[in-house]
Formats: sequence, structure tokens, C-alpha cells
Amino acid sequence: MDRFDYREGRLYCEDLAAADLARRFGTPLYLYSAGTLRRHYRKLASAFSAVEPLICYSVKVCSNIHILRLLKDEGSGFDIVSGGELHRVLEAGGDPAQCCYAGVAKTDDEIRFALDAGILLWNVESEAELENLARLARETGRPARAALRVNPDVDPKTHRYITTGKRETKFGVDLERAERVFGDFAASSGSKHVALTGVQAHIGSQITTVEPYVQALEKIVALIDRLRAAGHEITTLDFGGGFGADYESGEALEARAFAAAIVPILEGRRLKIIMEPGRFIAGNAGILITQVQYVKAGGDRTFLLCDSGMHHLIRPALYGSYHHIWPLEPGEDFVPEQRTRDEVFPGTEAVDVVGPICESADFFAKDRHLPPTARGDYLAVFCAGAYGMSMASEYNSFPRPAEVLVDGSQARLIRRRGTYDDLVAPERDVGD
Repeated sequence: MDRFDYREGRLYCEDLAAADLARRFGTPLYLYSAGTLRRHYRKLASAFSAVEPLICYSVKVCSNIHILRLLKDEGSGFDIVSGGELHRVLEAGGDPAQCCYAGVAKTDDEIRFALDAGILLWNVESEAELENLARLARETGRPARAALRVNPDVDPKTHRYITTGKRETKFGVDLERAERVFGDFAASSGSKHVALTGVQAHIGSQITTVEPYVQALEKIVALIDRLRAAGHEITTLDFGGGFGADYESGEALEARAFAAAIVPILEGRRLKIIMEPGRFIAGNAGILITQVQYVKAGGDRTFLLCDSGMHHLIRPALYGSYHHIWPLEPGEDFVPEQRTRDEVFPGTEAVDVVGPICESADFFAKDRHLPPTARGDYLAVFCAGAYGMSMASEYNSFPRPAEVLVDGSQARLIRRRGTYDDLVAPERDVGD
């Protein structure tokens, strides 16, 4: 799934040794593989080619403008959820006419910004938002196209914090209400300014089976059939994203497995298909490199105290998520064949991998078997390309990490390391 592999006991990112990059750029360091990003985008484009989808990469997953530019060059559009994400897309040279805008609480300023930019599609989450969009479209003289986000009430069996398609979530409207929304809006003056011609559904994230998509899409296409029978013009179906990444070897399905179940439901329905992958493209394309500062014994536990923690990768603390962790230079005797929590290598010992933050929740792993590790050693936290740097903070006033993109034998700094001045710059010269 990615281009991170061990050669002669050292981890490589494409053609470069990761430890050499850690020494060159410092730690903590987010390290990305351009080849992996391209590979996963192309896998999706090929697998779903029968329905000619517009693939809109989900910016919130990994939002560095250099990564957005790489995907734009592959032909990607973008799924955005804020005015700031639209600004990032524009900064990267992306086409706003290839952007879909979701989000449950869009402000008037954000809506005006996106109307002026001329985005492709608004994924509207509520009746109140639809009315407000129509008002602002009228006031600005910029008509809009919209899809109503619908909850198909399908449980994707993922973490409850990243399940978004159940009836009781804050996102979208339920199936029963959806038909009423279309009918009421068609009869209103707002329909002169907003063309409500699409349906959108996004059921969750890190989904590793096809069944939830089949269940959701069967409900959605039945809704579209009813809407068309009632006289509504429906031209677009956006079925979101959510395809899982390979946090453990073999966990994620290939794109063609999802397509084999989804494409037959969509073919021949006279719909423009939009999909919004994020984690599938970026998750396995990045690692977080951290350096061990101290090895500490505490009671019957051993702690590896690292220079990165929950402020740089919050997923283990927030979701209880698993990330494979292994040294960059373990030696040839400790090269793992797979990245799974069940594999216990001979000669390893159980440790807690923790960070510098003043919270007990600040950990990457507990009771994890790792090779003998000493102060100064580098560790790789794998599958950190999704919801890693994009969720990083400056908590405890630690500057944010640097980001480096590797393309073959070339490494390029795509975000400089934060500084102490960066921490306080927005607080200076703000007046009394």
C-alpha cells in the first residue's frame, strides 16, 4: 500500500533512508511519499473509470498546499469544509470549479467567499443552510448548484466519532425529511438562485468493508428515483469517501474491491458521480518521525519519552487508534514482515511510547513490543499521512513539526519547522 520499506535494516521512503532525512531536517518530522499519493489516486481513478467520477480529494485529511498541488496535477478536484480549505486550494492552484463544499455551520463570510470563487457544488446539510445559501446567492448575484446531504441511516461499524451517516448524527437530513426538503424548496423563491439538483451522502471514515456502501447507495438511488418521479431534476450523486487506509497490514481493501460493489449500482443512472476520498489516498503516504529523548522505568513499565506526542498526532489519544511503530534503523535482525499489533518479534520488549505533553492521554502506544531502544534513536509512526499534521496543535507551546515530501531520490521541505516566534506572532501588535 505504500513506498516505505526496510532495506538492510534501515527504513527507506522511496529511494531515501528515513534516518538520513531525520538527521538532515530534524524531528519531529512528517515525511510523505509522493509516489504513494499518486499510486492511490490512480488506483481509484482506474477502479471507478466506468462511471467517470470526479474525484475530490478531502482537504481536511492532509492539507499541505504542496500535496494539494501534486493531486491537482493528477486531475483531482477537492472536497472542502471551510473557507480556509478553499483558500488552501486556491493557493495550490486548484480550480474552484472542481470543489465541493460541505460542513454543517458555514458562516456568511465563508459562503460569500466560495460564491465569489465559483465553486462547483454546495453540499447542504440542513434546510436552514439551504435558505441562507439562497439568500446570499440572491444578494451577491451569484447563482449556486447544491446537493442535499442525506443520512441513509447505515452503520459502517467504525469508531463512533467518525460515523457520520446514522440518523442521529449532526450531519445532513434523514431520508424521510429529504423528500420534503426538495418539495418545499422547489416551491420557494430560493430555487431561483440555487439549483438543488444533487444528493450527497457520506457515511463515515476508515471503512474496510463494502457492505455499508451497498446498503447506503441502494437507499440513495431509490430516493433519487422517487425525487425524479416527483418532477425534480437530479443530475449529481456525491457518495462521499471513507475508504480505509492500511493501519495494519491487510486491513484495507483495494480500490477495485470497493468499485466492484459500487459501480454496478451507479452505472446507467444518468448521474454525474462525485467521490471524496482522503484517508485512502494520504493515510499510508506519510509517517511521523520522532526521536527518543529518554528511556524511563516506572514501576513495572518502561517508557520511551519522545519529542512528539498527542499535539502532533492526536489519533491514539482521541480515538484509541492503532499506529504501527518501529525504529528507523532496527538492524537486519528486527525487520518486520508485517505491520500488525499481533506480531511479537523475538528479542523485543514491551514499552509505552509517550510524548512530552502534560496529559496522561499523551501516548502513541502502550505495551508495544519494540526492539531494544536507546536515547537518540528514531522511531517511525506509520500511516500518519491522514489526520496527522492537519490536526496538529501548539499545545504546551510546542512549535509544529516540519513536513518533507520525497519523490524518488529527491526530498523537499514543504513546511518549515515552527519557531517560538510563530507561537506568539499573532499576539503581538494587536493594540489595547
